[in-house]
Amino acid sequence: MTFLSIIPNDFKAIKGIFSSLHSRNYRLYFTGQGISMVGTWMQNIAMSWLVYRLTGSVFLLGLIGFTSQIPTFVLAPFSGVLTDRYNRLTIMKLTQLAFMLQALTIALLVLFNLIEVWHIVVLSLIFGFITAFDAPARQSLVIRLIDKPEDLGNAIALNSAIFNGARLIGPAIAGLAIAAFGEGICFLLNAISFIAVIIALMKIQITVKEKITVHPGKFRESFREGFQYTFQSVPIRTLIILLAFLSLFGFPYIILLPAYAREILHGSSDTLGYLMSAMGAGALIAALIMAARKTVRGLGRIIALNISLLGLAVVLASFSTRLHFSLIVFFFGGLSMILSVAAINTMLQTIADEDKRGRVMSFYAMALMGTTPIGNLLAGTIASGIGIPHTLLICGVLTVVAGLWFQLNRRTLKKYIRSIYINKGILPGLPADLH
Repeated sequence: MTFLSIIPNDFKAIKGIFSSLHSRNYRLYFTGQGISMVGTWMQNIAMSWLVYRLTGSVFLLGLIGFTSQIPTFVLAPFSGVLTDRYNRLTIMKLTQLAFMLQALTIALLVLFNLIEVWHIVVLSLIFGFITAFDAPARQSLVIRLIDKPEDLGNAIALNSAIFNGARLIGPAIAGLAIAAFGEGICFLLNAISFIAVIIALMKIQITVKEKITVHPGKFRESFREGFQYTFQSVPIRTLIILLAFLSLFGFPYIILLPAYAREILHGSSDTLGYLMSAMGAGALIAALIMAARKTVRGLGRIIALNISLLGLAVVLASFSTRLHFSLIVFFFGGLSMILSVAAINTMLQTIADEDKRGRVMSFYAMALMGTTPIGNLLAGTIASGIGIPHTLLICGVLTVVAGLWFQLNRRTLKKYIRSIYINKGILPGLPADLH
């Protein structure tokens, strides 16, 4: 199978890339998130550059990555229970307001030259705490924003398009803004950008789920039910474990990019912006490829192929000392990363039962965003000891191994996933070559 084989060649499929935008609620969400995500990526770049400028330490880059996401690892399974019990839209409104206040706080500290490293650590922990409640609600809300259930895969892919379109635009703007005005302006613009998504969420109209009084015993029972459902299901368990492994070893290369830009490529903040934009360009194309798909067939092949391609890209980055070659490598890194993550997300959402989707997606968030801080801290620690190139080489090789492992287990997963899709009526009369 070649890379081109995963690109849809049907003009109607390409034309249907934005089919989920026919749903009013999802269109509002898409617009608000698109604006807000640009600000979020500006903050991400400004944060990493600020930390590295203040400390010059790759270990602290890893530490900040750890503190900003470790609360998701601890709290996401519990917040998933709340997501299944309460109105997901209300949860998202509250988390977006909290994100805005967090961004505004750090903006004021930087603009008034009061910022210290401990401020960044504390505010990163607060960011992680908010994310722990935002991520499960965000992931499980999407299906309730679309009018047609068959548009779920398209909506998930367009979520990735929002995220990665912003990854393309935000870092480039941030690199120039930091060089011209300093990091503070990026944090301020991010705070302002949350106004767009808050307004969009307030205009969304969906049926409100009946509130359920949370009793401690019932809460524990609900958590236990979600845990058992997630990890007793062979395909869900396999996908969650695979994603956790990638978060440990496949994705932490991103946290090393500020040091990579300065120490390996001998550049500055604009170099970091170029690298992130190259990665974002690949990721955006990947999201559009996934959005054009109209079937769940072939998701397993996409996952196996692109995890291996991601590992290869990280390996090649470890040998690069030239900006142009690095831009090409990180383009394919972003492409393969989003193709694999979006395919995993789509497969999980289509497999999971509606009444347990919030809890399943909380474990997805835990594996994707909660395990990443451990990988960030590990990568930062290793890089401070043996250097960035050797760290990237190790991470890349382990990622390739993960892709090969999934390929070897694909046949076993096929029989489980095939029966679930048939029972759900997603693909009646499914042929044997689903994956």
